[in-house]
Amino acid sequence: MRRLWLVFAQAVTVSVAVLFALNALKPEWLRPNAPVSVVAIREAADPNGGVPAVPRSSYAAAVERSMPAVVQIFTSREVAARRNPLVDDSIFRHFFGEQEGTPRQSPSGLGSGVIVSADGFILTNNHVIETADGIEVALDDGRKFPARMIGRDPETDLAVLKVDGAAALPAITLASSDALRVGDVVLAIGNPFGVGQTVTMGIVSGLGRTSLRISTFEDYIQTDAAINPGNSGGALVDAAGNLVGINTAIFSRSGGSMGIGFAIPVSLARNVLEQIVTTGEVTRGWVGVEIQDLTPELAESFGIASASGALIAGVLRGSPAERAGIRPGDVLVDLNGQSVRGPKEMLEMVAALAPGQQAQFGVVRGNRKLDLRVEIGRRPTPANPR
Repeated sequence: MRRLWLVFAQAVTVSVAVLFALNALKPEWLRPNAPVSVVAIREAADPNGGVPAVPRSSYAAAVERSMPAVVQIFTSREVAARRNPLVDDSIFRHFFGEQEGTPRQSPSGLGSGVIVSADGFILTNNHVIETADGIEVALDDGRKFPARMIGRDPETDLAVLKVDGAAALPAITLASSDALRVGDVVLAIGNPFGVGQTVTMGIVSGLGRTSLRISTFEDYIQTDAAINPGNSGGALVDAAGNLVGINTAIFSRSGGSMGIGFAIPVSLARNVLEQIVTTGEVTRGWVGVEIQDLTPELAESFGIASASGALIAGVLRGSPAERAGIRPGDVLVDLNGQSVRGPKEMLEMVAALAPGQQAQFGVVRGNRKLDLRVEIGRRPTPANPR
């Protein structure tokens, strides 16, 4: 019995020694499926490695809340088929009769839009749909619906579409008009280059951008969130997923994003939306003048102490301004008692007036200040380019 015990003890000792040697020299023999590391690394036994969990910065909740309301917009335009020259041949007409070219659908554009109402109203850019004869929208969940245009406003580059008969449409939540600040995080959602629904992140780089020559009425949000072709009409949302703007344009030398993108603020978009849904169009005041900046040099030449105001460079014949006695060379300094700092302010103030309303224009002519009563006219709607 003692001898068997000694043999057993020796066998165990040898086995332990062999396992120790193999573990030191050839560990892969003992764990053939375990990854072999060639670098000394630290592996955590638990997900946090014994360190308290640190909250991750994520905007997934904002994306989940807003992305379903962003749609892809496909447009088509009806074009006439090319006429075969044989159609004009008398012998051809004798055997085959008169032949007419048949119209066909030609794809003409692709962009994005935002569902702003569960009733099916969609905001997008005017330039996305302005030449379209057929419009189709595709939701994030794969559903596709034909859409019809309710109205458009070329002067802000906005348009309103309507999807009829669709159930359970996801509508986005609109942010407060004055909530946005420079430095706030924003997400741009759209369909760039047709690759599919895409989200990019950045900050608000600037507010109230004007003089960009993108549209007549400009009050753009500038952002460095990547906006590319196909993003037009898509959503710019805040970190909570609320709509703060409609992506519209980029500044680019190459055609791609360079970190300077522009979006129409939700306050302006909402005003246009409500007018179009109510009346089918946007109505603005108009007086029929051409205006320009009043530079210090021009102010001095006109004998005006301050360079604040808008110079009337031209007056349209038969316009409300001409009937009220406004002349080229007059400087508009106030409107209904409110100071006018420049052409942008004058344009916005006149546009906000209702056609038929009487307004008091304070102008400086020579060394005199005149108060002229002007009956506001209706601003003409730009023609639809075709």
